[in-house]
Amino acid sequence: MKHKQLALTARKRATQLGYLVCLLLISGCSDGNFSDLDKYIREIKARPKGAIEKLPEIKMVEPFLFPADTLRDPFKPLEEPEPSQNEGPSTGNGLRPDFNRRKEELEAFPLDGLKMAGTVVMKSKLWGLVRASDKTIHRVQVGNYMGKNFGKIIRINTDKIELLEIVPDKPGSWREQQTSLSLIQ
Repeated sequence: MKHKQLALTARKRATQLGYLVCLLLISGCSDGNFSDLDKYIREIKARPKGAIEKLPEIKMVEPFLFPADTLRDPFKPLEEPEPSQNEGPSTGNGLRPDFNRRKEELEAFPLDGLKMAGTVVMKSKLWGLVRASDKTIHRVQVGNYMGKNFGKIIRINTDKIELLEIVPDKPGSWREQQTSLSLIQ
C-alpha cells in the first residue's frame, strides 16, 4: 500500500515538473515586442469604411403546378395502345401486327432485356436458348415471337437469332424492321 502511495506522489511530481517546463518554454518564445502587430492593426482600423451594398430585389416567381397524376410515368417503357377488335384497316401501307394472336411468354420482355445464351440441337432441329431479364432460360424456334415489338424469329444460327419486328412508323402506320440477338460470351 505504501508502495502505491509513493508511486502516485512520484507521478504527481513528474506531471507538475512537466507543466513547469512547458510554461518556461512558452514564456521564452516571446520577446514582448509586438510593435509590428500593433502597427498592422492601426493600419486596418485607419482604412475608410465602405458602404454596404443593398440586397438585390427578390423577384416573385409564379408557382407552376405539375399535374403528375395525369402524365406518363417516365420510368416505364413506352407502350403502344392496342387497338380495339372492331378497328378498321390501318391508314398506312396495310402492314399491321396481329392483335388477336395469343402473346408468347418472351413478348413480355423488351428486346434489350433478352440475351442469346446458346443453341441446342433436338431431333435434328436447331433451337435457340434465350436468357430473359428475370434470369430464366427459354428455348425458341423459328416462328416464335419475342420482344415488345411483335418480333418474329425468322432465322436461328449458332451465333445469333434474327427477328423481324413490326414497329409503329407514323400514327396508324407500321413498318417492318429486322434485328438480331447475338450470342453472349
